[in-house]
Amino acid sequence: MAKSVLTPQSEDFPRWYQEVIQKAEMAENGPVRGTMIIRPWGYAIWERIQKELDERIRATGHKNAYFPLFIPMPFLEREAEHVEGFSPELAVVTHGGGSELGEPVAVRPTSETVIGDAMSRWIQSHRDLPLLLNQWANVVRWELRPRLFLRTSEFLWQEGHTAHATWEDAQAETLRMHEVYADLMQSVLAIDPVLGRKTDTERFAGAEATYTLEALMRDGKALQMGTSHNLGQNFARAFDIGFSTPEGDRELCWMTSWGVSTRVVGALIMVHGDDRGLRLPPALAPAQVVVLAVRDETSDVCQRVSGELRALGLRVETDVDTHTGFGRRVTDWELKGVPIRIEIGPRDVEEDSMTLVRRDTGAKESVALGSAASVVPETLRTIQAELLGQATARQDEMTTDVENVDEIVSGDGNGFMRLPWVDVSADGERRLNEHGLSVRCLVAPEGSVPTTEGAIESSLAYVARAY
Repeated sequence: MAKSVLTPQSEDFPRWYQEVIQKAEMAENGPVRGTMIIRPWGYAIWERIQKELDERIRATGHKNAYFPLFIPMPFLEREAEHVEGFSPELAVVTHGGGSELGEPVAVRPTSETVIGDAMSRWIQSHRDLPLLLNQWANVVRWELRPRLFLRTSEFLWQEGHTAHATWEDAQAETLRMHEVYADLMQSVLAIDPVLGRKTDTERFAGAEATYTLEALMRDGKALQMGTSHNLGQNFARAFDIGFSTPEGDRELCWMTSWGVSTRVVGALIMVHGDDRGLRLPPALAPAQVVVLAVRDETSDVCQRVSGELRALGLRVETDVDTHTGFGRRVTDWELKGVPIRIEIGPRDVEEDSMTLVRRDTGAKESVALGSAASVVPETLRTIQAELLGQATARQDEMTTDVENVDEIVSGDGNGFMRLPWVDVSADGERRLNEHGLSVRCLVAPEGSVPTTEGAIESSLAYVARAY
């Protein structure tokens, strides 16, 4: 392995995080405070997430659409809890075209209101239901303490919005998308989050219930990786989104919304990254393999090996930039987290071999030059499974059962602290908030997501410091 060029995680985790983003050429701060420029490598990772998630969303019957960035202020004001929840984060446009606007407009913080307005026109009959929409977009929430990928004033995401004839259908949709997100995290990002329900204090403004996916980062802090909301009839009532029943009566729709953002790229860095940079799960990596020519005379062989791997459908980079020092190139690819590095030098060609290096473990292996097609796919599967296993084991190790709120606030606040929700309640939750802690989610004792009042009362609270 090449020498590390990063501050060790154990020495300064926030600094390590920023250095990984910078040196792996993922992103940088934009010219306006709180904004972010996503560089090609960082955006390629987001595109992989988009592709995997979009396929899952389409497979569940949703259609992609696009709605305006600018939202009339009266739209936001129709749902009182919604506007109150987002008011501190709103960016509002008051001037345009060289003059003051007759009515200020909000820059999209989320799209329940503008989509609800459209749904009120598109839905007339029970035959129009369910209406299943998804939007890939940017949103703006003015951030006072920005951090790249984790909290920025503008970020990218998808937001699903659906309307249904019954509460049961809306609830089933809410939980279905919660599970779709869980599958994405586990099978692609190699992260196994805790699935649970938000407390009333933490739920989405305007929702009846919010279901969340919470994961621990290497520093013991939690990160909300995605949410799915049962909106009940709150927005249907505010925007008169109704339908005629088969019997000819008029009823209000039951609605949902759900979203995952570029924040999960931050999770990817902090869950899998080590002191040498990123460690990307093969299912997600923009390049699963990089083939490096040690000397110029091995470039043709590298191109041939790359071609064999691409023919298998693998994503492959070929590095024949022999004018740049070999050590520097190795360091750069390690920083970017490419799962497998294949090195081919003149001696390797003479011996009909090549060196295969795993990014996750650093293990090196000399294999036959013609064996790439058989060795590499199996190694990628192994890396994917082991990264998930390591992340899950680490999270389990950082999850502790505690007796009461006193034990939590007197401790170091590291990891998930788990205790019965009845031993926390609203008063305990306020006390935790005063100490910089929060109930990240509620989970039924057997590990399921609590959906009924009885299940909520008997659930376990997962408490942590959070990003």
